[in-house]
Amino acid sequence: MSEPAADLSDLPENLPPFVRSAVETSATASGRKRLWWVIGGLLFLAALAFLAVGANGPADPELVGPVQSTTTTVPRVRFGDFGESALRVQAANTTLNPAATPFCVLVAASDAQRAQGLMERPDLGGYDGMLFQFPSPTRAKFHMRNTPLPLTIAFFDREGTFVSSADLAPCGNRRGCPQYGASAPYLYALEVPQGGLARLQIAPGSRVFVGGTCT
Repeated sequence: MSEPAADLSDLPENLPPFVRSAVETSATASGRKRLWWVIGGLLFLAALAFLAVGANGPADPELVGPVQSTTTTVPRVRFGDFGESALRVQAANTTLNPAATPFCVLVAASDAQRAQGLMERPDLGGYDGMLFQFPSPTRAKFHMRNTPLPLTIAFFDREGTFVSSADLAPCGNRRGCPQYGASAPYLYALEVPQGGLARLQIAPGSRVFVGGTCT
């Protein structure tokens, strides 16, 4: 003959659901002593589990190292006979941080290099931009004939101070492509993928410093 169920009416109100369920399943009229041994054992196991997982709390901040960047560096592939140079940017209303890793740009310094620029190029080969360097301040204008990559150009004076910028739309291999100039004489012109000036922190009030080896 089976034993009658034990009286569970005085179980604690805040007993965890999984404990209550186990007690209701296993408790019989064998006596309240067995019942409370079951409750005590389950609560003990719950306490051990709490200590083992730390109550699902966050890790101790003192034991967590700095978050590492997951950005993958795109390998640079030089093309044409362009040179390359490090480029540091002093953002507007800041001081230059010499410890910051510089950007790396292709350099078009000769007449032939400046005439070729990024014509027929689908990308920058992993470089941050192409820098056009002139022997003296100029107002020469740029065009996008046979240049499929949408670009943004920024102009800088002999001190490296930002002059102006413009977005350049691709143009086919034809005559009459639009021309784009600076708002004042400039010594350097930097072309980047369209919309890419913000990534380099280039804007009105910023300065660029050209020179050094790319890292």
